[in-house]
Amino acid sequence: MAGPETLRDTLDYMRSMLTELSGIARRQRLDMLAYLIEMASVEASDALARDSVRRKGGRARPGASDQ
Repeated sequence: MAGPETLRDTLDYMRSMLTELSGIARRQRLDMLAYLIEMASVEASDALARDSVRRKGGRARPGASDQ
């Protein structure tokens, strides 16, 4: 990718790679590793959602953490 990456670009890329890695782990029956990778993918999705809310000037849903 040419030029500086945005946060969204980075999170989209990471989520895509994590999905692939999770599939590889599942096929090899590495269930705990697949689970942990899937949790990282969920976190990337949550971070994208938080960024979208922030860009729109809104507030995150109640109970969501802004880490």
